Amino acid sequence: MSILLLDFPAMFQTERLQVRKPFPGDGAELYEAVRESVSHLRPWLPIPEQISSEEQAEQLVREEHARFLLREQLSFHIYEKDSGQLLGAISLIPTNWDIPKFELRFWTHSRYTRKGYMEEAVRGAVQFAFFKLRAKRLEIRCDSLNEAACSLAAKLGFALEGVLRNDRLAPDTNELRHTSVYAKTDENR
Repeated sequence: MSILLLDFPAMFQTERLQVRKPFPGDGAELYEAVRESVSHLRPWLPIPEQISSEEQAEQLVREEHARFLLREQLSFHIYEKDSGQLLGAISLIPTNWDIPKFELRFWTHSRYTRKGYMEEAVRGAVQFAFFKLRAKRLEIRCDSLNEAACSLAAKLGFALEGVLRNDRLAPDTNELRHTSVYAKTDENR
């Protein structure tokens, strides 16, 4: 069967969060969240450079919406249920639909760090991947110096499988960095 015909929800919920695919029109709130979080995100992600205007943010949102429909990348925006505030984003990137396996990527609005939101969102994404997408393997690949991401992966039961030395350039300095690879399989979910 074609992956385009795979049916699964475009949203999931946790106790405090609604996590849904991006829709056209979400660009303004994405731009504002990134603008307020630039110094927090810049050491780890190229997002601030990709979203330097509201128009670029809207274009990215529409591209993510299209990639979701094409099953190329399953991006989700994370909202607090009570306030409706955008808290960040999380993506399940299919690296092989035949297995199926996915890479998890995520970021948090700087105003909402250290409140357990991303832990809750990643936990929900793991459940979504294993139960809705029938994933056999999930990976979190992060800069080895990103203590928050490494700690979250370990806390959620992802095993550190290795470190890829001199694998990436830091977005803010272009220095060589190492990538930590964490994984969780359906056998240890």
